[in-house]
Amino acid sequence: MRVALGLEYDGRFFEGWQTQPSGRTVQDHLQEAIFKFTGEKVNAVCAGRTDAKVHASGQVVHIDTECERNDFSWVRGLNSYLEPTVAVRWAQYVPESFHARFSAVSRTYQYWISNEPVRSPLLAGRTGWVFRPLDEKKMQEGADYLLGEHDFSSFRAAGCQSKTPIKTVNFIEVERRGRFIKVELQANAFLYHMVRNIVGCLVYIGSGARNPEWMAEVSAAKKREKAAPTFFPSGLYLTGVGYPEEFKLPQYGASPF
Repeated sequence: MRVALGLEYDGRFFEGWQTQPSGRTVQDHLQEAIFKFTGEKVNAVCAGRTDAKVHASGQVVHIDTECERNDFSWVRGLNSYLEPTVAVRWAQYVPESFHARFSAVSRTYQYWISNEPVRSPLLAGRTGWVFRPLDEKKMQEGADYLLGEHDFSSFRAAGCQSKTPIKTVNFIEVERRGRFIKVELQANAFLYHMVRNIVGCLVYIGSGARNPEWMAEVSAAKKREKAAPTFFPSGLYLTGVGYPEEFKLPQYGASPF
């Protein structure tokens, strides 16, 4: 049987999703909890591999198991073996045709920036931080140049395993909420470090270092060196994975703030 799981985790305590020899990854920790709960060694497949220090409120995973439990038991049982820094928020049986990664039609990320003169210790590891004032309206103007289908090579990190740099961005919304700026992005898929590289460029624009039109120039160049440096991982959250309606799965997790 195939089971889909919705995960939420605090990336500060993990070396990313992908299994590592250290065992300090979300995948390692989840698979260990599944073994303790079911006695089975499984391979947990996720919708999007998050990097070290990156968080998730809407990660989706699937596993294949011979252990039959109701949905509620999967949630309570696995959480009893998981550390407080990660939790299963929901569980649901799905057909074998479902694949957490390949069945997904969209991914949604939120990046949260603390925009204030002095850094907050309470937000360390939970947000990015920019001490210079940011103009969120100019950031939105720059973001609008990336809507639709484009070659995102300028925002692609070395080591990216995607077969093509061409992705379709459904929306990018920049919104100020007091001392916070939220950047929310949705696309059919993302390249390695694509979100953090886009946010880095938006910060350049918001701080006045570049004008909004510069984003179009960066995109057209198709060269990573033309874009801003990769922004911090700490403010990035995978908040949603979209699937066809036939699977009847939750589309979003909670917004972190």
